[in-house]
Amino acid sequence: MAKKLFVGGLSFNTTEDGLRHAFETFGTIVEAKIITDRESGRSRGFGFVSFTNDDDAERALQQMNGATLDERTVRVDHAAERQQGGGRGGRW
Repeated sequence: MAKKLFVGGLSFNTTEDGLRHAFETFGTIVEAKIITDRESGRSRGFGFVSFTNDDDAERALQQMNGATLDERTVRVDHAAERQQGGGRGGRW
């Protein structure tokens, strides 16, 4: 299973290719994804990078957390598993 990292504080100008390029020096990347607003399509300022190797992901986390990417200081952390379920409130 791939090791997924959360990358926050991204510039709205950072592309998925740019995100991949910034992290690929640490190892093989399965996916680099920037999360966008559903309606506007604009970046929400964060994304995820998935590595094939846990050690590569850990090295990327250590070296990229606090680094500058596209003139912004990024925050890198282990991605939390997404909770299943609504999130739109409960019953009345």
